[in-house]
Amino acid sequence: MPIQIASRRRSAASLAKAFPAAHLIDVTSRAEEPWVRLSPFYPHGGIPVPETPGVTGQSVEGIWQALKVFETEDVDPARLRITTMTGLKRTVRKHGPVLGHRDGLHGERLLPYESARRRIYLPAYRWVLEHEVADLVERLRELAAEEDVVLLDYTTNGDVTDLTTPLSHAALIRLQALNEWPACPVNWPGE
Repeated sequence: MPIQIASRRRSAASLAKAFPAAHLIDVTSRAEEPWVRLSPFYPHGGIPVPETPGVTGQSVEGIWQALKVFETEDVDPARLRITTMTGLKRTVRKHGPVLGHRDGLHGERLLPYESARRRIYLPAYRWVLEHEVADLVERLRELAAEEDVVLLDYTTNGDVTDLTTPLSHAALIRLQALNEWPACPVNWPGE
């Protein structure tokens, strides 16, 4: 397979042994330019917030965290404005158990985890892949046509329905590069 996913936590020796001839590309928030722009933490700005017409966020992670609802705290629109790639996470330690994600900043419905992935995370991240980093996705396609490519991420779960571990954005990049994007129901205005 021309594009594979591996854990960034693996040692360089382990990666070299497993993928001896592959081009390794870190796509996390700790990556170098230009690949760091593929991180969901990267502040591209102008990313439409699903189910919230006219509202945008700086990063995909900021949108995801902004719409998260906890036992003691509802949505947090301030997360949409963070441009530093840090300070985005909202934790159960501070806010209690997660009740779900709000279906839009002003939505009445709370989405369960898989639905939130499909209605919030996937559309927001796909928008970034298509509107902000399409050039990098194309570069990955070109590289993969010539040699094996391994995308490094902290998680490797590419199954939207597997709720036991966080979804790997590297796996989503791979799907976008292979034109195999999973189904998600949100359409953006004008599309």
